[in-house]
Amino acid sequence: MHHAVPFYFLLGLFLAAGCVPEKDRDHTNARHRMLHDQLTGPGRGIKDTRVLAAMRAVPRHEFVPEDVRFSAYDDRPLPIGHGQTISQPFIVAFMTEQLKPQPMDKVLEIGTGSGYQAAVLSGLVKEVFTIEIVESLAKRADADLHRLSYTNVFVKAGDGYKGWPEHAPFDAIIVTCAPDQIPQPLVEQLKEGGRMVIPVGPEGGVQELYLLEKHGGVVKQRAVLPVRFVPMTRESGAKH
Repeated sequence: MHHAVPFYFLLGLFLAAGCVPEKDRDHTNARHRMLHDQLTGPGRGIKDTRVLAAMRAVPRHEFVPEDVRFSAYDDRPLPIGHGQTISQPFIVAFMTEQLKPQPMDKVLEIGTGSGYQAAVLSGLVKEVFTIEIVESLAKRADADLHRLSYTNVFVKAGDGYKGWPEHAPFDAIIVTCAPDQIPQPLVEQLKEGGRMVIPVGPEGGVQELYLLEKHGGVVKQRAVLPVRFVPMTRESGAKH
């Protein structure tokens, strides 16, 4: 005897069997492998569960050009045009963890690039203000962030060295390009008790990632990791 199979049961089987597009499943699997192999694996040791959840949630492939999308979850930086790159996943996670983002924080990012770092921070803090000096990159990142519904990220095209005084002070500042020295305007825009993560050093030379904390108006800094970032560029005629 044949029994009728309820429609909802067939629908469940259909969903489980693969109504999710193959490419989306592939990206999801790659993102899980990224967490295991690059972030929590031997020699890496990212431990903050909120940071790991954010890295798992953000679709990194949506923030890289089509021609390198197949490498979106590889353990390396990728070109995004205009001589800029998207940092390797471990560096994004490491810098985010060092920043110790809190749910009610207002964060300033210098060097929007693709918008990926801002997207990661979006789920961890109240607001993200991010500045990109290359106008076309700023516009593309803004469009991608809006398309993907990151509604608490605000993008500005401009000189990041100057910070964003209209929205200062900030609970935390993250810099994803390397100046020769720590910009004083950013120090001034950091809230008392605030934290800044910034790479410092010449292009092609020795660069160190520094963690800064501001207490009693005094900034204490310590080097936390050797790194290599693209240089911080200024508006034409601007001086460091």
